[in-house]
Amino acid sequence: MVRYRKLSDHLKERYGERVQRIVIFGGFSCPNRDGTKGTGGCIYCDATGSGFTTLMKLPIREQVLRMKERYEKRGIRKFIAYFQAFSNTYASIDELRKKYEEALVDDSIVQLSVSTRPDLVPEEVLDLLEEFKRKVDVSVELGLQTANYRTLRKINRGHTLAEFVDAAVRVKRRGMELVVHVILNLPWDDMEDVVETAKLLSALDVDGVKLHSLYVVEGTKLAEMYRKGEIEICSLEEYIERVITFLEYLSPKVVVHRLVADPPKEGTIFANWGKSKIEIINMIEKELERRDTYQGKRFDYLNR
Repeated sequence: MVRYRKLSDHLKERYGERVQRIVIFGGFSCPNRDGTKGTGGCIYCDATGSGFTTLMKLPIREQVLRMKERYEKRGIRKFIAYFQAFSNTYASIDELRKKYEEALVDDSIVQLSVSTRPDLVPEEVLDLLEEFKRKVDVSVELGLQTANYRTLRKINRGHTLAEFVDAAVRVKRRGMELVVHVILNLPWDDMEDVVETAKLLSALDVDGVKLHSLYVVEGTKLAEMYRKGEIEICSLEEYIERVITFLEYLSPKVVVHRLVADPPKEGTIFANWGKSKIEIINMIEKELERRDTYQGKRFDYLNR
């Protein structure tokens, strides 16, 4: 039995073979770091803006070609150009067009994926992405983290829940794939928030979700709070419980891109309870089987 809708299976169904994501550093910043909206960014955001896996010192085209060559040696022939670090719509339209074009090195790039903030997708950005949609598939990744608007303030997101809903509706209206990032074990959230987040994303008809476990990196506000004992991160058992509950309430149509965070290897104070990513995924999958439960089991709350 298929317990949840895995990204790898979805991509094979869609493109007929394995597809590899190429993570790109586009040289963007963030309005929540440069003073436009705030400074310091979200309390958990490290200095690379989660771009620690990229070849950030190289031009965009070179980043893509280098990574593509590496994966082609493993027999992979189709790729997603994924702009990940910081806010990848935070520039002029002309600059965005140039950077996105650089990533489309040849026909092996079947999708352009752009990660950004809900408050950085005005209509002119969506117009631009629609231009690219004529050439390749386009997906937009929005960071939400939680449906609890009070927690959004505590983690210094710099945007509201309403701004996320507005962005999600407008992305979907343009016929683009929408993927949302969620952190399931923020210290101020409980199981009710986990359920409400799953319900909200299902109601908005998002196409995909990336579940993250909270990790603590040196040089962040979260690291200060962690050292002072101002926050407490839940146990691994509690995290697994939250993931399973989230999946049960999530629409079965939503593709699950990730179940747990992939933290940096250096500079972390706390990361995934000392376990590897695959260990935690295996634990979640075994628990799903043990309970004989699955994604969408409790998806009965929308009048559709």
